[in-house]
Amino acid sequence: MILTVTLNTALDLTYGVPELVPHASHRVSEMSERPGGKGLNVARVLSALGHRTVVTGFAGGATGAALRELLAGLSPQEPADPGAPGTAPAPITDALVTVAGNTRRTIAVVDRATGDTTQLNEPGPLVTADEWAALLGRYEELLAGADAVALCGSLPPGIHVGAYAELVRSARTAGVPVLLDTSGEPLRRGIAARPDLIKPNADELAQLTGSREPMRATRDARRRGAHGVIASLGPDGMLAVTPDGIWQAAPPARVLGNPTGAGDSAVAGLLSGLVEGLSWPDRLRRAVALSTATVLSPTAGDFDRAAYEELLPRVGIEEHTPAAR
Repeated sequence: MILTVTLNTALDLTYGVPELVPHASHRVSEMSERPGGKGLNVARVLSALGHRTVVTGFAGGATGAALRELLAGLSPQEPADPGAPGTAPAPITDALVTVAGNTRRTIAVVDRATGDTTQLNEPGPLVTADEWAALLGRYEELLAGADAVALCGSLPPGIHVGAYAELVRSARTAGVPVLLDTSGEPLRRGIAARPDLIKPNADELAQLTGSREPMRATRDARRRGAHGVIASLGPDGMLAVTPDGIWQAAPPARVLGNPTGAGDSAVAGLLSGLVEGLSWPDRLRRAVALSTATVLSPTAGDFDRAAYEELLPRVGIEEHTPAAR
């Protein structure tokens, strides 16, 4: 089982408009809603890959109830064959902690003329000390059955900035590999707790290290405490600096599309490859293929299965020499 933690879950609303014009009224041509927040997005991709996943974090109010109802609709009745191409989805188990506040909404407005997306993100509910304590107890219980854990996304109001560091230490004490995917001060604090992996994008990496040169910044991030750093370089793929070596993976060609959720798909690829015991090059191939297939998907945040299977063997891998490490 793979555990994902989303402290600031969201109900994702997507509105499509023919053209987004500032200061104007718009007629929505299409609308969708789904359970969101980075860890829930990761869980959805893991499920599609055939991995049984448990999600925890916070949910509350009418929005939280709607999120949980949609989440229940994602879970299939029959388990799948983990990692098999074309496999049926695997179960997603709801282990969210109920809070008094109302779960946030995120609103994406997609301009169909240009493909550009404008995102509006609410801050999330105020979480009390008792609710945080309940989450910690739930998390400790779930770690006992986890093969890996992903800690993902922003912190809701009321949660201390060192929360992810606390969760990383608990996972390491339990002997469960932990991937941290957040930004800003929560990432800075969390990396000091020595997670097995972090997956910053180029902007997050620059904010952490002060450098925009990918190799220098990624190696600097690893010196700060993470065992492995997987830097997401957008259309240029991913750079991995790990105890076993340094690799760069890139899609066969640049693609146009909506990048929403591409980073979460990459996290799912890395985690699934970890629990399946894949080599680093194969983990990176999967992560880049999934990320690219998400950009190509007609539905924001989902990956195009046919594109993923076509891209997977075509992802380029470059191994850096030992002298570059």
